[in-house]
This record gives sequence, structure tokens and C-alpha cells, in this order.
Amino acid sequence: MVSMHLVPMLPVRSMPAAVDFYRRLGFEVEQRNDQWRWARVALGDCRLMLDESIDVHPGAPRSGVLYLYPDDVAGYHAMVRGNGVEVPALETTFYGMTEFRIADPDGNRLWIGQEGAALPSAAPDAGG
Repeated sequence: MVSMHLVPMLPVRSMPAAVDFYRRLGFEVEQRNDQWRWARVALGDCRLMLDESIDVHPGAPRSGVLYLYPDDVAGYHAMVRGNGVEVPALETTFYGMTEFRIADPDGNRLWIGQEGAALPSAAPDAGG
């Protein structure tokens, strides 16, 4: 059997701005090459590559979704909000996930959730 892992590469308009955004989500920079306008960021076992060179159609709408699974969605939600990212309130979906949805500065959609997590009481909404 073949073993592999997946690291999505997201097209971005500004690698430095994308790195700043993902840092506020708790990611750390593993590698960065300003000459290439490319970086790889990590949070736990999750890895993403951010690359300006593959953004050949910067005005095109983004249609993909990355689903992130933190161990504690309520705690992660509070950390992201505390880092200055505008995030909507946590919601429980019809499919049993407690989640929130945001987009990065380039329109890449991020859905962040945990199965079976209870909504925290009095979770304030940040307007979204």
C-alpha cells in the first residue's frame, strides 16, 4: 500500500498578506521564499502552501472549500476571534457539525468545525 499525505496549494494575490492572515488563524510558517512568492504554513498536522505564481486568474471566483477540524472548535473560534479575524458565531449544522465559515483574503473558503461539539453558552456573534 502507498502512503501519502496531501498539502493543498492555494492561489493568492499577496503571499505576505496570506501568511499574515493564516498566522492569525494559528498557523506557523514552516518555509517561505519571498523571491518565489511562496510559503508553506502549518497548524498541527495541517499544511497549506500559499503561492502567488499559480494565481493566473486573480479575478476568478474561488469555488473550493477547505474543511479544518480542530480538536476544540469553540476554543479555536475564540482564539481566531481574539487574533482579530472577523468570524461569525458558531452554529450546529443539520449534518451534526458545530462550525463557522470564513474566507481568506483571496476568497478561498474555510469551513472550520467539530462533530458533536456543543455550542458554548452565550457565544457572541461578530457580525457574520
